[in-house]
Amino acid sequence: MDPRSSASHDIPASQSAGDARTPTHKRRHRWVWAVVLILFGLLFYWVIQHQQKSQTAAMAGGRRGGFGPVPVTTATAHKGSVNVYFDALGTVTPVYTAAITSQVTGVVTAVHYREGQMVKKGDPLIDIDPRPFEATLQQAQGILERDQNLLAQAKMDLERYKGAWSKNAIPRQTLEDQEKIVLQDQGTVKNDEGTVRYDEVQLGYCHIVSPLDGRVGLRLVDPGNLVTANSTTTLVVVTQMQPITVVYTLAEDNLPQVLNHTRGSQQLSVEAYDRGQQTLLDKGRLTSIDNQIDTTTGTVKLRAEFANRKGVLFPNQFVNTRMLVNTLQNQVLVPSSAIQHNGNTDFVFLIQNNKAVQHTVKSGVSDHGETAVEGINEGDVIADSSFEKLQNNSPITLSRAKLPSTSDGPVSTAP
Repeated sequence: MDPRSSASHDIPASQSAGDARTPTHKRRHRWVWAVVLILFGLLFYWVIQHQQKSQTAAMAGGRRGGFGPVPVTTATAHKGSVNVYFDALGTVTPVYTAAITSQVTGVVTAVHYREGQMVKKGDPLIDIDPRPFEATLQQAQGILERDQNLLAQAKMDLERYKGAWSKNAIPRQTLEDQEKIVLQDQGTVKNDEGTVRYDEVQLGYCHIVSPLDGRVGLRLVDPGNLVTANSTTTLVVVTQMQPITVVYTLAEDNLPQVLNHTRGSQQLSVEAYDRGQQTLLDKGRLTSIDNQIDTTTGTVKLRAEFANRKGVLFPNQFVNTRMLVNTLQNQVLVPSSAIQHNGNTDFVFLIQNNKAVQHTVKSGVSDHGETAVEGINEGDVIADSSFEKLQNNSPITLSRAKLPSTSDGPVSTAP
């Protein structure tokens, strides 16, 4: 008998049965895991779909103002006048600016002004040592007095010669010579008078005063500094503050409209606003137009004058100007905030039968928060809030208080 066959007959029966069940047990576990994974995937898909539907319903409900009417504030279209302005960026420019330099050579002895001080015409500003010029003036005055006395003596001699010549006591030539001496002395006296006046002017340059009313700048010299005549070094700058002007530009296409107004006696008014165009600084009038157009920019410069009584306009300050060129009458006006935009199309929400009906309009000129429109009539009631929730034919309810808009601004809907 073969030993291998006998060995196989000796294996216990229980061990052979266990080996037979092992593949079946593994297959059952695999099916269980597959079913669990499928159920988990289905559950995950259901959760995602549920969240998306909830978000969509919430957004739709928000735009519909929930499931009820949308509370809105309203405005009524009315007729009135609206101003037409030309806006431009301008620079505050003083009418006069005096940069004072020294006309004589000397040492600064006193500075009378404070930095930024408002001064009047004739107020003292700077003193230069006057003693050398006082001495020179005194010498010129002495020479003038001497020559004046010489002239007086020559005139006395001339009178004597005239009397002697009338008695034939002297020849005619002596009389004529004396007449010429008098004329020579007169010329000398005139020359001396001119020298005295020149020295007086030089002495006056030692006492520098303000040539105009205005504000002085920062101190540029101190006592003890040496200044020279005809130097380019500025001693003090005085700028006129009242009145003051603003120089701004205008597009050449708008120039004919402005010229038509300036040809008559009418003066165009100009308003100056701050950089943010929120605060009105001052009101003035157009005073002059430049004589040529800048070919590089296609604009022309204009100058407007302002009283500047409060001193809010400062030299070289940038301001926004608004020049009034026309006033349109009998215009249908609505609040600018009530007009919505969708590309190049403007529209409003008309309130009809407690519904907001989307209506296309044509916007015109805007001024002080109101805009002239075409397409609606006087007395029409329009929505002025809650644009992020409104759609065409949305039911509405009137709200007395102004409702705040969303942080993203009004939402424009295609008409």
